Amino acid sequence: MENKNTPATSVPVHPAEQQLRQLLAERILVLDGAMGTMIQQYKLDEAAYRAERFANHGQDVKGNNELLSLTQPQIIGEVHEKYLAAGADLIETNTFGATSIAQADYEMPEVAYEMNLESARIARAACDKYSTPDKPRFVAGALGPQPKTASISPDVNDPGARNVTFEQLRAAYHEQARGLIDGGVDVFLVETIFDTLNAKAALFALDELQTERAEHGHPRIPIMISGTVTDASGRILSGQTVEAFWNSVRHANPISVGLNCALGPDLLRQYVEELSRVCETFTSVHPNAGLPNEFGEYDLEAPEMAKEIIDWGKSGFINIVGGCCGTTPAHIKAFAKGLEGVKPRQLPELEVRMRLSGLEACNLN
Repeated sequence: MENKNTPATSVPVHPAEQQLRQLLAERILVLDGAMGTMIQQYKLDEAAYRAERFANHGQDVKGNNELLSLTQPQIIGEVHEKYLAAGADLIETNTFGATSIAQADYEMPEVAYEMNLESARIARAACDKYSTPDKPRFVAGALGPQPKTASISPDVNDPGARNVTFEQLRAAYHEQARGLIDGGVDVFLVETIFDTLNAKAALFALDELQTERAEHGHPRIPIMISGTVTDASGRILSGQTVEAFWNSVRHANPISVGLNCALGPDLLRQYVEELSRVCETFTSVHPNAGLPNEFGEYDLEAPEMAKEIIDWGKSGFINIVGGCCGTTPAHIKAFAKGLEGVKPRQLPELEVRMRLSGLEACNLN
C-alpha cells in the first residue's frame, strides 16, 4: 500500500507537526550535534556524575551521560543552549540510553522514566528561551537503539540465542516515551538504528502510547526515524540495505527518515543520495565528524565537514541535517550558515507499488 505521508484525519494534527512541515517545505532545518562529545569537555569525574543524590550508589556511574540530567542538569542545559546559539532548529534530549534496559548496566533501571522526564524538561526550557516567531525551536525526544538486540545473537556459538525479547524492548520504550511526552517533547527521534527489530519495538510502543492518548483527544506527536549504515557494505548491522530498511519502517508514517552515526560525510554520501531517491517523506542526516583516529577521537573540522554537507544540500539530498559523534557547536554553526538560502529537497512522487523487504527491498507492481 502506498504511504502518502499524511496524518490520519480522525486524529488532530500536533501543532509541532504543522510547523515542521511548513518549515521543511521552505528550508533545510538544522539538528544539533553530539552530546557526548560536549560532555567530555567538562572532564567530569565519578563524584560529579554521582552528585549528592547517588553518592552511595553501589555501581560506578562515570560515563552514564543520561544520569547527568538528574545530577548536573545545568551542564546539559548549557550544551543545549550552545547548539541553539549556533543555529540549531531542533535539539535532542539527553536520553540516548535512558531506558530501563540500558540503565540496568549501571543498576539504575528504576530512574529511567525520571531521566526522560527531566531531560525533556531541560531541553524544553532551552528551546523556549531561544524560540522566536521567525525561528521556532523544537525538542526531539531521542530514543536510542539499546545495548541488547532482538535480531542478533550475543553468542557466536549459538545463532538462535537472544538476550532480550521484543516485549521487553516494547515495555522499555513505552516507559521512555511516557517520560519524554510528560517532559514536553515536540517530536520523537528513533535513532542510530542498527537492528530493525529493535526499532520496530520502539515504533510499536510509540503507536501504542499515542493511540492511548488519542482516545483522550491528544494529537499524535510526529516521529523521526534514523538508521545507521555501519560500513561500506551499505547495510545496517542486522543486514538490511537502505531501501529495505525504509520499506520496513515506512508504515510508521514518519515525518522524516534518515541516517546517522558510524560514518563520516564522505562515506555516507552515497547512502544519503539513495535514501533521498527511494523515500517519499523528508530526509535527515547527522553523520560523525569522520572516522575515529587511533585515540578514538574525531578529526574532521567544521569547515571541511560543512563543505560536504552544503554540497548535499545543493544536490537536493536533504531536508534536515545535524551532527553525530565528534561534532560540536562549531560544526552546527558552519552547517547553518552554509545552508542559508539553499533550497530543501523536494519530496518525490513515487509509483504506487507494494513495497516489501527482507535484507533487500522487494517492490512489486
